[in-house]
Amino acid sequence: MPQMIFVNLPVKDLKKSMAFFEALGFSFNPQFTDDTAACMVISDTIFAMLLTHEKFASFSPKPIADTSQSLEVLTALSRDSREAVDEIVSAALAAGGTTFSEPKDYGFMYAHGFQDLDGHVWEVMWMEESTTQS
Repeated sequence: MPQMIFVNLPVKDLKKSMAFFEALGFSFNPQFTDDTAACMVISDTIFAMLLTHEKFASFSPKPIADTSQSLEVLTALSRDSREAVDEIVSAALAAGGTTFSEPKDYGFMYAHGFQDLDGHVWEVMWMEESTTQS
């Protein structure tokens, strides 16, 4: 079985968060989605678990970070082109997200970030394929 990653994120309103990410083109696995959690499919092996605050708290003894005051995680997400980076950030802004960082162009890499409805930061980036090969 290939290695998988599940990023667990607390959300205030699960239905609104699901609608936000659906507007960005993501889908949800109904097998792992209910009234307390939603499994957002990022790729065949990468998922974001959107969890109500109550559900998230059942997994962690630490309090949920106040994203208006601090950054608990910065999730980097790759795209196939610079245009695709800008498209997903534009979709996030249109769906109610906010800009986290202005676009950064390093020539071989391009990045732009947004915050979702709960203040989680998503840094979307494109990198020339030759820079990722050994």
